[in-house]
Parts: sequence; structure tokens; C-alpha cells
Amino acid sequence: MDPQAVAERVRAGDLRAAARLMRDIDDGLPRAREALKLLYPHGQQARVVGITGSPGVGKSTLTDALVGAYRAQGLTVGVVAVDPTSPFSGGAILGDRVRMQRHATDEGVFIRSLATRGHFGGLTASTRGVVTVMAAMGKDVVLVETVGVGQDEVDIVRTADTTLVVTVPGLGDDVQAIKAGILEVGDIFVVNKMDRPGAAAAARQLEAMLDMELDRERWAGWRPPVVLTCAHDGRGVDRLVEAIAQHHDLLAAEEGRLMLRRRRQRARMELVDLVKSRLLARLEERLEAGGRLEELAERIAQGQADPYTVCEQVLAELEGAPL
Repeated sequence: MDPQAVAERVRAGDLRAAARLMRDIDDGLPRAREALKLLYPHGQQARVVGITGSPGVGKSTLTDALVGAYRAQGLTVGVVAVDPTSPFSGGAILGDRVRMQRHATDEGVFIRSLATRGHFGGLTASTRGVVTVMAAMGKDVVLVETVGVGQDEVDIVRTADTTLVVTVPGLGDDVQAIKAGILEVGDIFVVNKMDRPGAAAAARQLEAMLDMELDRERWAGWRPPVVLTCAHDGRGVDRLVEAIAQHHDLLAAEEGRLMLRRRRQRARMELVDLVKSRLLARLEERLEAGGRLEELAERIAQGQADPYTVCEQVLAELEGAPL
């Protein structure tokens, strides 16, 4: 279908058109990029909330609870759930069919599962495109739940306006946060499963760590709160929604000065990512033409050449050549 027609149908709220476009984005099809070019100017209005944290902290249950809270406010919600890749099918191991069953028939909720396909950083390479589509559809809030791989989950800051870092008492996530740098990416910290022993102590430890990090430029004018929740019964979720709203209000203040600064940083990272991925794809295509890549690999494997010299030769050949 013509990209212009696809974009118009997505903006009109056509769920089939949106789902098909999201599939094409995930598959990296050129026609999807053409549609995204048209949708991008209309995909900046939604609040984008990232939900990250180690496996087992209850991110999916918390996401489900947030969907319910936002729907109770009359807001429409998009959910991007990033799952591990199946080694057999290449698809998501946990798909949207087994997530958030109670929202499956709600027309105000659109849920999409994406497989990581080996992409590090907690998100897939297509996540930002899918978020753009959901925003262009008119979703008020887009929740992005990451795969949960610990220290590699810093990519969420390239997508979300507000990032939630979720932990639970008893897993030592407070120490892991320091090691992994996860502490640096959060705007709001959530101690989930507050019914477990040690929840209050875990919250106090996070508060103490945050006190040492408050001069960070990312948190200008904002003191990241630590919110206790019990997602499976909803306790604390209203307080979490309130904290998200307060952070959004801060970003939107002064004609959106802080929001613009944050989105400018994201745009820079996104542009570099896109350029790198497109250049890499075209470079691989050139090297694989005529079996040249295999030939070079064979020479390196047999000790006839080293990879550093070959790399320099390849780059020298490409200098000035259009990619």
C-alpha cells in the first residue's frame, strides 16, 4: 500500500493498518520507513513512559496496573512490550497474547510485543518506530516495558520522556543498580512487591544513593522519588501515576524547555543510531556481494591477513564512495 495512504489510515486510528506497519517496521522494510517519515511530525504528542529493571521485579504486572490506572482517567494507552527472542522461531517468547489479558478487548488500549532479536540495550532496534506509530494513532500515553537484562537496559533513555526503574526487596538490586549504572537512567524509582519484608529498607537505601547523585544534569530541578507499590493488588499505583504526572509537568513547564532539551538529546542519539545501522547494512551488502566477505574472512582465518589491516583497507576503499 502507498505510504501516504498507510500514514493517513494510522492517523485515523485504523488498528489493522497500524499493526501491519509495526510488523513492517520490525522487519526493517523500506516501505515502513517511508510511512514513518510522514508520521513522525504527528508522533510527538504522547507521554512516553519507560519501565525497566531486572527480571522478576514485576514489570509486566506493574505495566498492567498502570494501563488500568490511565484508562480509569479516560486516557488511551499504547504498550510496547519488549521480550527475549526465541532461539527457534526468532519471535518473542512472551507475546501480547499472554500479557494483560483484561485489556485485550479494550479499544482504548493497543499492545504490541517485540522480540529483541539479539539487540542489546534492553530495547529492539524498531522500538522507537513503533512508539512513533502509537503516538501518531493518538494514544495519550505509551508505556515501553523493556526486556529486563540488567546493566544493558540504558537504551530506554533514548525513547522515554520518563523512565521508571523497578526493583524489589531481597534481590540486591540496589547494589546492582550502582554496578550497572541503572541508577543514572531513572526519573522515578519503584520498589515493587512492597508486601515483602525489607521493602521499606530497600526504599531507604535507594533514597540514600539518590542523595549522592542529585547534582546530575539529567535531574535538573527534579528529585527522583522512590515509590513503594504492590502491582498485583494496586497499592501505591495511584501515587506512582501522580509522580509520573509531576515529572511530565516539570518537563512541560516554561514552554517545554526541559522536554525540548531531553528530546534534543534523544534525537541526537537516535540519528546516530539510524546512521550507524543504515551504514552497517549497506557495508555488509557491499562486502557480501560476490563473496568478498567470505574471501576476506578466509584470509584472516588462515593467518594470511590480520583483521585490523583488512578493516583499514576496506574503510580506505569506501572513503569517498557513496553509501
